[in-house]
Amino acid sequence: MNMQSLMAQAQKMQRDLMKQKEEIGKKLFPGKSELVEVVFNGNKELVEVNIKKDKPLEIEDIEILEDMIQIAVNDSLSQIEKEINDKMGSSVGPLSGLF
Repeated sequence: MNMQSLMAQAQKMQRDLMKQKEEIGKKLFPGKSELVEVVFNGNKELVEVNIKKDKPLEIEDIEILEDMIQIAVNDSLSQIEKEINDKMGSSVGPLSGLF
């Protein structure tokens, strides 16, 4: 295999990876807990936070609410990581830390 062919393959792979990353970036990933729903985009940017208003909160419930936000955020972020690994994991290999 000549160097020119190898470079063309590498450039195509790079374009394909960037296209996949862009597609993932446009997707929304909802994370849920009992009291909270958050939505991140595939770029791991928080897009929305919803606190369910059908349950009245007392001042002592704030700590529980904080835990529920953490659970919802982690749920959403784990979905993004799964999507990245499913779509790009085998292609990216050691470069996966870049995304």
